[in-house]
Amino acid sequence: MSHFNIKCRHCSKELREVYCAFCEHCKDALLVTEYKDERFSEDNEKKGIWRFNWIPVHGTDFEQSGTLVYKSEKLSRHLGLENLYIAFNGFWPEKGASLQTCTFKEFEAAVVLQNARENDVQGLIVASAGNTARAFAHLSIVSGFPVVIVVPTMCLAEMWYLESSSLIPTLAVGDGDYSDSIDVARRIAQAVGFPFEGGVKNIAKRDGLGIVLLEAVSAMKGLPDHYFQAVGSGTGAIGVWEMSERFLRDGRFGSKLPVLHLAQNEPFTPMKNAWEKESRELSPVDLRPELIGKITTRVLSTRYPAYSIKGGVYDALKATKGRMHGVSNSEVYKAMDIFENIEGIDIVPASGVAVSALINAVKDGIVKKDEVILLNITGGGEKKLGQEKKTYNVQPQVISKKITDKEIEELLCPVLKKNS
Repeated sequence: MSHFNIKCRHCSKELREVYCAFCEHCKDALLVTEYKDERFSEDNEKKGIWRFNWIPVHGTDFEQSGTLVYKSEKLSRHLGLENLYIAFNGFWPEKGASLQTCTFKEFEAAVVLQNARENDVQGLIVASAGNTARAFAHLSIVSGFPVVIVVPTMCLAEMWYLESSSLIPTLAVGDGDYSDSIDVARRIAQAVGFPFEGGVKNIAKRDGLGIVLLEAVSAMKGLPDHYFQAVGSGTGAIGVWEMSERFLRDGRFGSKLPVLHLAQNEPFTPMKNAWEKESRELSPVDLRPELIGKITTRVLSTRYPAYSIKGGVYDALKATKGRMHGVSNSEVYKAMDIFENIEGIDIVPASGVAVSALINAVKDGIVKKDEVILLNITGGGEKKLGQEKKTYNVQPQVISKKITDKEIEELLCPVLKKNS
């Protein structure tokens, strides 16, 4: 018997034995995992992320390490904070962080692949702007579960794999951005018979990213007052909000939801702009593709963020009395340098967005020095990993966003047959 059900957040309809499904009554609402055990627990006989009870899988076919959570001394002192905790997701073996792909997207990939296998899915189509691709590519090899990855060529300069890309079918959309890659991935899924991994609509993806909070509460023994993270689609932030709600129902870890502080890279800040207008709807003006070319964090560049949907970022911010922050490119680089110089490890630009948002929040008096703050460093340690491990440039098959279904079948069916 399963330890969870899937329920529509809007109409409460329950679904069973489904993968990446919509509620048949509420097409614009997210499904949410409802675990039968409302008390948070850990099974110490299991390793890594699989020890937690609030994960939508029943078995573990491969190992997956988790987040390093520690109470900061140096950055805390620099900012004048007393209770700053850092959730470091990356490669920092001296401190016990061993994410091979240097990103928290590894949790997402691990849970999604395990959940898909348990639902008799034979393979997945994955769209990415970089980090997700790397995580899914690596864990596809580790777990033996087939994936096809679709990325925009504009992100290739920042991409790398731990394994040769000849082992993972990877397509690059040459005439589009991340959102175009998502469109192409959905069409590929229809053409070749592998489902699209589902993005924010996949409960395994959100719960996988929410593992950051499971690790944090396990280490901190309580919920934080404030939570800081950079967002592109907002999937990770929604996952943290959903986990926070579970902790409140448990009742042993706090009596209020953490305030979500979500940050975007200026000038591409569609969610920030909408939130400041108290609008549930994003403005097309703020989603213009030309704005994406002006930011340093292409991984945060989706034009399809999970903002307006019921149970999405807008609702998460409402529920937590949250804030959206905008961070300039120069602030991103400055924050990256500050973190590396003070904490002693390199971080990726998206993490720099979160650090900068925290710096500005402290400066503006938005957070108090004695409040408990959790800073999600979503990726880091790439320099260190590059010194210790061999990495590979991604060499994809370049395609057009106008590729036909026939061309998709001709391109991928022989590859998938060979790898099956």
